[in-house]
Amino acid sequence: MRNLLLFLIATGAFAQPLDLIVRNARIWTGDQRIPWADSMGISHDLVAQLNVSPSAAAPQVIDAKGRLIVPGFTDSHVHLISGGFRLMGVQLRDAKTKKEFVDRIAQFAARLPPGAWITGGDWDHENWGGELPAREWIDAVTPKNPVWVSRLDGHMGLANTAALKAAGVSARTREVPGGTIVKDAKGEPTGVLKDNAMEFIADLAPAPTEGERRKAIELAMQHLLSFGVTTAHHMGSYTDVQTFQGFSDQLKLRVYAAAQLAEHRTLNQMILRDNGNLGDRWLRWGLLKGFVDGSLGSHTAAFEQPYTDAPNDRGLIVTLPEQLYDRASVSYMLGLHVAIHAIGDRGNRLVLDTLERVAKFAGPGAQRARIEHAQHLRPEDIPRFAQLGVIASMQPYHLADDGRWAEKRIGPERAKTSYAFRSLLDAKVVLAFGSDWSVAPPNVMEGIWAAVTRQTLDGKHPNGWVPEQKITVDEALRAYTYGGAYAAYEESYKGKLLPKYLADFVVLDQDITKIAPAEIRNVKVAETWVGGKLAYRAK
Repeated sequence: MRNLLLFLIATGAFAQPLDLIVRNARIWTGDQRIPWADSMGISHDLVAQLNVSPSAAAPQVIDAKGRLIVPGFTDSHVHLISGGFRLMGVQLRDAKTKKEFVDRIAQFAARLPPGAWITGGDWDHENWGGELPAREWIDAVTPKNPVWVSRLDGHMGLANTAALKAAGVSARTREVPGGTIVKDAKGEPTGVLKDNAMEFIADLAPAPTEGERRKAIELAMQHLLSFGVTTAHHMGSYTDVQTFQGFSDQLKLRVYAAAQLAEHRTLNQMILRDNGNLGDRWLRWGLLKGFVDGSLGSHTAAFEQPYTDAPNDRGLIVTLPEQLYDRASVSYMLGLHVAIHAIGDRGNRLVLDTLERVAKFAGPGAQRARIEHAQHLRPEDIPRFAQLGVIASMQPYHLADDGRWAEKRIGPERAKTSYAFRSLLDAKVVLAFGSDWSVAPPNVMEGIWAAVTRQTLDGKHPNGWVPEQKITVDEALRAYTYGGAYAAYEESYKGKLLPKYLADFVVLDQDITKIAPAEIRNVKVAETWVGGKLAYRAK
């Protein structure tokens, strides 16, 4: 009976006036009961009908020319504001050599007034063989400007001498828990700071003005829309939540804005002052982001066994277990949504152990807790995600990047359950895919390509790195649509193209369900629609 009612609604048996009709399309609805449609009617900002009658009319009729249409993508882990600032800063992601790294910083510095900070970066030392940069590389080309440029994973950065002096960091500076001040053979800081030690410099760089933050949001939104992202789960701070609230009437895509886990009481007080309001379908809040460890590329992800290429190093725990439990349990009791960053297998186990303790009074899955990244897992921990109702919020592009060098860090055995998409899906775990931009590009097609082929950026794994963990195009699409909606409690009206769901959709220039998987990364977004309105069209 339920399926019959859905069919009648979808085919327009209960007709209503339409504002827009999209015809001659191949629509992937995201729903297994009605997987495909050839047309779609939209009323206001919602899908009203599928397979619209040829006689139906609307003020606007679009001919999709047979192209594939899918629900709007949710990027379930993105740093939207910092991503916008990255577009405004020095670009180092694709610097392939030491010289290119230095030259780009020199060219950027030449355009700045004395005293202005140079930020941005996203450098990757693996591009030039793995040698970490040092302040001596850039001091001569930045004599009048402090420099603080982050590695692409955001877990270490490089400061020049001017920035180190401003921060008071020297050979005598004590290490901080959960962080590392990298030093040379003489005990002097090289300029590289890892994880919690980054706070020495991060707190010094001048805070952007509200106008600069708004400009960053504008740039970031347009960038994300060009990749078909219609909802972004922004991993930021309470200040960011407030910025979005002041900008809500200018949003071009939908935002689920996270504060820091340590800010749980502040966020709760704001919600109580607003009579429990958690936002609307454009902007929502109530999510809290915490950290347990660092990153693989920085040797700060926490592992049970030492790194293969660093036998005395097991990574860093950046939040003590009892502190993590206290914050998570209080957040659960306040009805807030918890998402914890964990990369290494020890970090992931620690978060699962914490959530298991919380589940004893809250119930498994009560708050749809999320582990952000969930990159490297012990085999025995994979079924625990499903048992505890924990969502695996993962970023497929990272595997195409990390797969070039990950086995140097952790060896082939631990790699078998790295980015374990197949194992997690087989265990009935909900996957929510994203990019982690600006750590990685927000190109959804590259993410789907990585999840389906598991090829690496260096082309050295044509059959896939750890190929047994490949998933299908349908499964990857679902993780970028329904999975993201579910991870934000929005699956009843987002993540599918069905009647009464939001008319957020993407038109692709090729059908990724029909072409060779290796070609998916070259597919472009032709159009992005949000709430039945055109938000982006490729030139």
